[in-house]
Amino acid sequence: MQLPSDTLSRPLRDLRISVTDRCNFRCRYCMPAEIFGADYQYLPKPEILTLEEIATLAKVFCSLGVEKLRLTGGEPLLRRGLSDLITMLGDISGVKDIAMTTNGTALARNANYLKKAGLHRVTISLDALAPDIFSQMNGVGASPERVIDGIDAALEHDLGVKINAVIQKGVNEDQVLPLADFARERGITLRFIEFMDTGNTNRWKHEQVVPSANILENLREKYTLSQVKNGISGETASRYVYEDLLGVEVGFISSVSQPFCRSCNRARLSADGQIFTCLFAEKGHDLKAQLRSGASVEELTARVASIWSVRDDRYSEVRADGGDRKKPEMSYIGG
Repeated sequence: MQLPSDTLSRPLRDLRISVTDRCNFRCRYCMPAEIFGADYQYLPKPEILTLEEIATLAKVFCSLGVEKLRLTGGEPLLRRGLSDLITMLGDISGVKDIAMTTNGTALARNANYLKKAGLHRVTISLDALAPDIFSQMNGVGASPERVIDGIDAALEHDLGVKINAVIQKGVNEDQVLPLADFARERGITLRFIEFMDTGNTNRWKHEQVVPSANILENLREKYTLSQVKNGISGETASRYVYEDLLGVEVGFISSVSQPFCRSCNRARLSADGQIFTCLFAEKGHDLKAQLRSGASVEELTARVASIWSVRDDRYSEVRADGGDRKKPEMSYIGG
């Protein structure tokens, strides 16, 4: 089968797989506690894809050109059998990279098993080092120490490590330099992410966005940075290297101020088997029903190819015209 491209000639190369909609944090920009409280109804267990079903669908996507798989949530380390899933994914032909995005709180005790199972990289969310700010942002009063322990454990077991930090105006702007210093000390790539209007519950306002250009200017008051020419198709981050610490990078994901829709080659698979062609898509496409009805791999492959071939998403480029679009919550679709 000819590998599909969408209506803007974008290939399908990356698949983000949400393995659970549950999380032990209540970050303001993702799962605010007043919405996702104690009585919040998560997906019923029978609705969640089994590990084998996830692996089957991943195989379908890889036959269509996907080379990178990323496990997300919710918090993926809450999903039982995650190491077994990673091993299954590693056996799929065409897979070049298996990564995971996590809040890191359970990483210290799991890093060794994840590495042995075949995980290549972890991206760990750390929005602040100051305990009071971190506690406020995660919504459950957690301290950054467990996350730091997880970062160090990942490094100890030779997992590739990146740190993601969402910066919100008036909340954690003063954490930019401390986070940069922390990442430099460990030789870790740090990526600053603009606060995005994901989902419908995080009360996003444009005035709360700290443009990446402002953060870069802040960093340059202390460090000399040179931009790295981006030669990776579908790369979402603009990258810079510290001139006094070659090989250590800082990046910026600027979905609001500098949209990168035209090079986006990602699909997202929700924990209950819906495929989304954009983080901001209004609806998904149900693959689980077709899978559980006994569809062949060939039939599933044709379905995914047809979905991708008509994709025309470019929400971040037309955000101002988005109106009252109903978007999936990030905890459901994965980041």
